[in-house]
Amino acid sequence: MGNDQLLPAYNVQIGVADEFIAVIDVNQYRSDMDCFVPLMEEFHEVYGAYPKYPVADAGYGSLNNYIYCEQHGMEKYMKFPMYKKETKDKKYHTNPFRPINFRVDENGTIRCPNDRAFKFIYRHLVRGNLYGRQEEVFECEDCQGCPLAEQCKKTPKNKRISLSRERNNMYQEVQDNLESIHGALLRMNRSIQAEGTFGIMKHDRWYKRIVRKGIDSVKAELYLVALGYNLRKYITKIMRIRIAA
Repeated sequence: MGNDQLLPAYNVQIGVADEFIAVIDVNQYRSDMDCFVPLMEEFHEVYGAYPKYPVADAGYGSLNNYIYCEQHGMEKYMKFPMYKKETKDKKYHTNPFRPINFRVDENGTIRCPNDRAFKFIYRHLVRGNLYGRQEEVFECEDCQGCPLAEQCKKTPKNKRISLSRERNNMYQEVQDNLESIHGALLRMNRSIQAEGTFGIMKHDRWYKRIVRKGIDSVKAELYLVALGYNLRKYITKIMRIRIAA
C-alpha cells in the first residue's frame, strides 16, 4: 500500500471479553460480514455457548448475521452499514424522497411526496441472502408532469422503489438496542477493549506482520500471540491488585 501498513492477505478476527482475548479466528474472506458466523462458531466450540451480547461495528451488520443471532439466542448489537448516517445525519434520515419515508394511506397504498400512488410490481430474492429474504418492487402510477420529478428520480421512466419490511424492522430493532443505555455502554466498552487490543498488539508490541504462511500456520502463530497478550494482561492485573492492597 506504500504507507507501511499490512497488505491484506488474511482476515484476522478476535473476540474480546473483560480485556482478554476470548476467541481468535483467521479467514480469507474479504468482508467482515462473512467472518462473523465463523467467529461465533469458534467461540461456541471453545466455551460451549454463544455470547449473549456480540457487539461489533458496522462491518458485521447484515440481515444474515442478525437472523443467525436470533437462531442462537444472541441479542443484536452489531451496527448496520448505514447506522451512522441514519443516526447522525438528520437531513438524510428525514429526506422525504427516501422510499422508507413515503406515506402509506389508510388503504395500505404507498404514496410519494407528491401524493401519487405506487403499485406493486413483483417480488425478488435478495442476492447473497441465506434465508430467502425477498424485496418488493413498486412503481409510481404516473410521474409525468410531477413538479418534484427532478428531485425524486434520475430517469425519465416512472419511479420504482424496492422495499423490504423485514429488513427495515430488523434495522429498527438494532437501532433501538444500540441507542439504549445498555447499548451505549456496550458500544463504548467495545471501542475501548477491541480496538485497544489491536492497538496494543500492532503498535505497542510491534506485531505488524504475520511471518508464517498457510492458514493453519497463521492460526497457530496468532494463538501464540493471543496467549502472550493474555498472560501479560493477567500478570499486569495481579501486580496492580498487589500494589493497591
